[in-house]
Amino acid sequence: MVMLERVSWIWAFFFLDHLYIFEQRDISYPGEALGSLAVHLECASILPSAKIEVPSQVKVKGARMELSLTRPDDWHLHLRDGDLLEAVAPHSAGHFGRGIVMPNLKPPITTTAAAVAYQESILKALPANCDFTPLMTLYLTDKTSPNEIKLARNSGVVFAVKLYPAGATTNSQDGVTDLFGKCLHVLEEMVEQNMPLLVHGEVTDPEVDVFDREKVFIDTVLRPLIQKLPRLKVVMEHITTMDAVRFVESCDEGSVAATVTPQHLVLNRNSLFQGGLQPHNYCLPVLKRETHRQAIVSAVTSGSKNFFLGTDSAPHERRKKECPCGCAGIYNSPVALSLYAKVFEEAGALDKLEAFTSFNGPDFYGLPRNTSKIKLRKTPWKVPESYSFSFGDIVPMFAGQTLDWLPSPP
Repeated sequence: MVMLERVSWIWAFFFLDHLYIFEQRDISYPGEALGSLAVHLECASILPSAKIEVPSQVKVKGARMELSLTRPDDWHLHLRDGDLLEAVAPHSAGHFGRGIVMPNLKPPITTTAAAVAYQESILKALPANCDFTPLMTLYLTDKTSPNEIKLARNSGVVFAVKLYPAGATTNSQDGVTDLFGKCLHVLEEMVEQNMPLLVHGEVTDPEVDVFDREKVFIDTVLRPLIQKLPRLKVVMEHITTMDAVRFVESCDEGSVAATVTPQHLVLNRNSLFQGGLQPHNYCLPVLKRETHRQAIVSAVTSGSKNFFLGTDSAPHERRKKECPCGCAGIYNSPVALSLYAKVFEEAGALDKLEAFTSFNGPDFYGLPRNTSKIKLRKTPWKVPESYSFSFGDIVPMFAGQTLDWLPSPP
């Protein structure tokens, strides 16, 4: 059992002969997390008579709050290829230690040899002296062989296999058409190799409402899959509904987990239409009702080990978003950590942020946690309206808006 320590403090500063009280609260921190959450306050002066109790890791320095976190990883990342790869890779590498890289390129990454070549391209696109590690995935098709899974496991480069139901999202036309009929032998080999299956959890039946496709997938595909192969490790990617939360929570810890994006924590489906059609808020799976967003926030801020960071950062050039048939995908790498911190702060759960960003993912994959640190400062900063490159502009999530938490490089 984890012992709990009781922490109480007052945030204050002295200015123009007044003692300004920011906040006073009592929070129970798990003993193992107490030393990892560092909150810094800068104070110009403090009244001699003011008695302020702080834990040893809280420093009084002025009017600034700062979090020190084990360097996070991104367990669901789209880096694209070519010019787009060179443009966006530095943003992810600046904040994250590792990234599970999605394989839905044209053509898709269906073999271990292709994954090795793609990793080499990513490494060449990174800034000098960058220690970001791309963790590669294979794109599951109706023709994937069990031997390819063995090659992938032995490569030291491929860490998972991605299931795209054919037609579910960007570049998914080569995805699986019959999971149980055509891929069961591959899934059985994945169990033997302890290779996780990463699931885009939506059915593609046009008769199913787009807002119901995740729930129907759970009922008709994912639940039967887990019942048939209970030892298969599964990550339900970018969950969007309370149905997904309940399903993950119903499974054994360590066997089924979920990644959660910034957009599904801070936006609901109204964000697609407020002030007109908002193409830069369009992603797949599509944003859902507010009740679903709240359920996901409650799950990730609860301290559960079954949920971890996966941005699903998916860049597209502006002209491919702002057009009659715009692409799905939100580019959030530059703002992801700021938004995750916002969500956990508003939920009164900053003490649980580090586990979500930095511990739960590597623990599930059986990889070591990072040893370096990053800092998040409570400093307002404005998100650029766009990032300009020779091929065009990329518009980030929350473009032009001000966020409260500013990440610093490791």
